[in-house]
Amino acid sequence: MDKTGRLLYYKGMNKFENKKRKIKDFYKLCPTAHTLGLISAVIIILHLLTRNDKALMVRISENFVRPYHQTVARLLNRLPFSAAEVIIWIAGIATAAFVTYGVIRLIWGKEKLKRLYKTILPLVSFALLVYALFSVFWGTYYYADDFISRSGLKNEKISVEQLKTVTEYFADMANEYSEQITRDEKGFYRPNREKILEMSPELYENVEDKFPCLEGEALKAKPFKFSKLLSYTDFTGFFFPFTGEANVNADFPPNLFPSTVAHELAHQRGIAKEQEANFAAVLVSLEYGQLDFVYSAALLAYTHLGNALYKADYEAWKEISGNLSEYVLLDFAENREYWKQFEGPAKTTMNTVYEGFLQSYDQKLGMKSYGACIDLLVNYYYDEALKNAD
Repeated sequence: MDKTGRLLYYKGMNKFENKKRKIKDFYKLCPTAHTLGLISAVIIILHLLTRNDKALMVRISENFVRPYHQTVARLLNRLPFSAAEVIIWIAGIATAAFVTYGVIRLIWGKEKLKRLYKTILPLVSFALLVYALFSVFWGTYYYADDFISRSGLKNEKISVEQLKTVTEYFADMANEYSEQITRDEKGFYRPNREKILEMSPELYENVEDKFPCLEGEALKAKPFKFSKLLSYTDFTGFFFPFTGEANVNADFPPNLFPSTVAHELAHQRGIAKEQEANFAAVLVSLEYGQLDFVYSAALLAYTHLGNALYKADYEAWKEISGNLSEYVLLDFAENREYWKQFEGPAKTTMNTVYEGFLQSYDQKLGMKSYGACIDLLVNYYYDEALKNAD
């Protein structure tokens, strides 16, 4: 190699070393955040690339995700509080403290661009990590076998007449049980919520033989300590996939509380889709047979069926709704008044975020997917409703 060649070679090497050094220096700004962010991004990309491979999603959900949920939830079941709530509070407080500290250093410190980057990157990396873990421990379910395919239930198209028959069936059931449950001197439904939670571990026992896909650990749903905060975000409960716990809002009116418990426990047993969890809540509550659960299930079913009938046949809906008992109407009115006080930006924002989340997992109906349990209800209960009508 001549002198000119050697000079060009060394210049190239120096440029390469400079770039390498700059990358190292840049990485050293936030080594942990960079590492977590990169690993999380890889997990998310792999999930997006493989989530349409149904066989793979089934293997992951059945051999890893579900066993993980059941094992962790069983260990945490002994705690008298929700570990999910503790984790959420710790994460929220830590994030707020970190942002406050970062802003203070940004205002009073030097090298503001570097400090801004060192404040923003950990937050982005943390968000990526949460979404990556969420994709594995919950998103996988959306692309594995759903409850309909695992249970063998019919999900055929329904007629307006069938819809009317089943809606009337649940309206009559709600009327009947509305007079048998515990009420206060003003007529409001007032069950013992703690007793309902104590019964929750045995809620699915009666359906496991008929639907083996619903087999799982007999675990208790847990009340959220700061339940009113959930109400501000329009949540009656949620399943926390990192701890496997079914969490319920213990502040909203109790008429749908038992069915909410059943709904969140359905998620704990591997039902991801909201419409299927609603159907499972009605199914197991009726099979369980306890008054509070049956009444709440009847109200839940009627709410979805009635809304559908209102659009499909207004006159039929008007006739059925006009025959609802005074107690049922009182419970519905209490429910409306309660949620009215939480109308505002927090509720709107959370609904928008959650709808976006559902759609990101190909739940095209978004929040409206809660009403898609109607076909399942009509197909499953039509014959029984027809006999009841006769």
